[in-house]
Amino acid sequence: MFARLGRLVVHHPWKVIGLWLLVIVAVVASAPKLTSTTDQSEFLPSHYESIQAMELQQKAFPQSAAPAAIIVFGRADGAPLTEGDSAAIAAVGEQLTAANLGDVIGLQTVPPSENKLIQIIAVQLTKVTNQGDTRQGDAVEALRTALKRQVEGTDLKAGITGQAAQMLDQQESSAKGMAIIGVATIVLILVLLLVIFRSPVIALLPIVTIGAVSSLVGGLIAMVARAFDLQLDSSVNSILLVVLFGVGTDYILFLMFRYRERLRAGEDPKTAMVGAVARVGEAITSAAGAVIIAFTALTLSTLGMFRALGPALAIAVAVALMAGLTLVPAVVSLLGTKVFWPSKAWKQEPTGARFAALGAALGRRPGAFAVVSGGLLVALGVLAFGFNPTFDLTSGSTSDVSESVVYNKELLRGMPAGATQPSEVLLRADGGVLTVDQLAHFHTALDQVSGVGRVGEPKLSDDKATAEFQVTLDSAPESDAALATVRGPLRDAAHAAAPAGTTVAVGGMTAVFVDFQDAMNHDYAVVFPVAAILIMIVLALLLRSLIAPWYLMASVFLGFAATLGAAVLVFQHIQGDAGLIFTLPVIMYLFVVALGTDYNILMVARLREEAREGRDPREAAALGLRHTGPTVAAAGVILAGTFASMMLAGNNVLSQMGFAISVGIGVAAFVMAMFFTPAVTALLGHRAWWPGHGDRTAQEVKPGNGDSLRAGSGGTEARSVAPGGGEFR
Repeated sequence: MFARLGRLVVHHPWKVIGLWLLVIVAVVASAPKLTSTTDQSEFLPSHYESIQAMELQQKAFPQSAAPAAIIVFGRADGAPLTEGDSAAIAAVGEQLTAANLGDVIGLQTVPPSENKLIQIIAVQLTKVTNQGDTRQGDAVEALRTALKRQVEGTDLKAGITGQAAQMLDQQESSAKGMAIIGVATIVLILVLLLVIFRSPVIALLPIVTIGAVSSLVGGLIAMVARAFDLQLDSSVNSILLVVLFGVGTDYILFLMFRYRERLRAGEDPKTAMVGAVARVGEAITSAAGAVIIAFTALTLSTLGMFRALGPALAIAVAVALMAGLTLVPAVVSLLGTKVFWPSKAWKQEPTGARFAALGAALGRRPGAFAVVSGGLLVALGVLAFGFNPTFDLTSGSTSDVSESVVYNKELLRGMPAGATQPSEVLLRADGGVLTVDQLAHFHTALDQVSGVGRVGEPKLSDDKATAEFQVTLDSAPESDAALATVRGPLRDAAHAAAPAGTTVAVGGMTAVFVDFQDAMNHDYAVVFPVAAILIMIVLALLLRSLIAPWYLMASVFLGFAATLGAAVLVFQHIQGDAGLIFTLPVIMYLFVVALGTDYNILMVARLREEAREGRDPREAAALGLRHTGPTVAAAGVILAGTFASMMLAGNNVLSQMGFAISVGIGVAAFVMAMFFTPAVTALLGHRAWWPGHGDRTAQEVKPGNGDSLRAGSGGTEARSVAPGGGEFR
């Protein structure tokens, strides 16, 4: 099948390129705009209490909402506010109201805090109606401009925080981060490919081709998101960028190594490209299939953000695979050997001395290699038990010097930490109206809860059947202490104190995070096993073995634990962070499992190829590492490097993601695939291929056997070593 595909592409390159251009133009022209959201409540199903509270609030108080923004005032010298300062702040509020700024529908000046260090003006803004609605952000920008003029030349300092301001700053930070990630990814790919192939043409090949199809990916994702009403998280664009360029470059790298090998064997350029597609097609298609399966398993998540992220990443990988098997061969078939210009190294077979030495050592002592590499994974994996999830998405996704972060800290000088996003407790009478005694009793019960700083007076709906109590917690809304308060004491007290015939729901952002934790625990128990089982089925079908998939997946699980442990070590123990972003284990698991399986497939397919040529297990392991090691190393460096570029974005969320995924890929390539997998395969020997016994020599394979990886065509990188003996020099 892949040989036929290769012939079709190579003999009709202009038609293939033209078809790609037509598809890209058609999809981009017809696709809706790809939008994302930072509202975490949009990702939860309706059966969670926090969402029920939100729905109850919207029905009972359709025109009411917590302040979308908070203007925080303080003295520039840090001293307590005077009566004159308070009068000046009140005057600022009146002047801002008189300015009639667009979408600012109300400003309420609040008395100074008890310690007189800060004073606030609560700002009501027009409600956001959809993900692309920028009115609140525009209003915050206008307020900031007007506020700066009002306090200039006075003894006061002022800034705007609150949810709308935080979202605006997060979007600006994300845009800057995307630009940094994009530039760093492209520069890294260019430099590494120049080092490996010594050709600017090959270095530019993935940049041009993947850049061309990136708009197609965005259009397809937007179509799927609209068709299935999927909510995309605001971080998805950064992840998509590095997935598309990283995975796409890997697939191009595998193809070009094999193409160079066929040229060295004496084939003409077109025949060499047909052979490259035929030989590498099965391996990268199987590897991409494992990645797509892992990502698609996210559709089983209870969280909308993961149900949307899974298909989005699967589409990116599928398009990268198709481009690697059709668009890139078409372009290279037109260029021929000029693709290696100006280097002549492609004509010479390197010795591969360093990888040959490593392979020989592994072949002599596979047990030692298995123990050392496995021991390293276990040692790091132990640290994973210290993982603590954090829900601080807003400050974690924004620069520490942004106005919303700076003045959120300023706000905490005089008010409880939960003031920016108070919890909301909704009490509704199932029939009739709520009485004064019922409201007073309920208010007292909430006020006595440990961890609660202040309980506001109840706000009644027009029909007097629903009351809303704003509860300000002592701790920051996203902190472990706040989550513990809402999960236990606050919800328990609210439900216990509810009068007979009433319904209670505790909402607010902290309650959303509490429900997120429950949903994540469900996903850990469902998504992880399903993804693992499906990938094992792919491995079993590919290798015709029931033994190999078990130790391959075991190595991947060890790699996952080691990666999480490394992240815990760096961010929680060394850097001193309270925890890691709560989505990290799911995202990291899928990347490490999927991409770790990628490299394992390449290595095991090579081991099988060597065994089928009559070599004993230890010799097969030695030669497998010698010949496939450079390919796995090059692919691992490029892919890990592209994900590491996320650490340059300037916010903690993307830094943690970038670090964890890049370390996971490094572990998958340089520990699992390069040492642990070949060592264990050598130790198991013939038993690794039971019951298919795919290690039989070509003479032993009966006609019509149907083994998917026949000798010499397993898609592994036979003799595919980097210039200079497989080393990067």
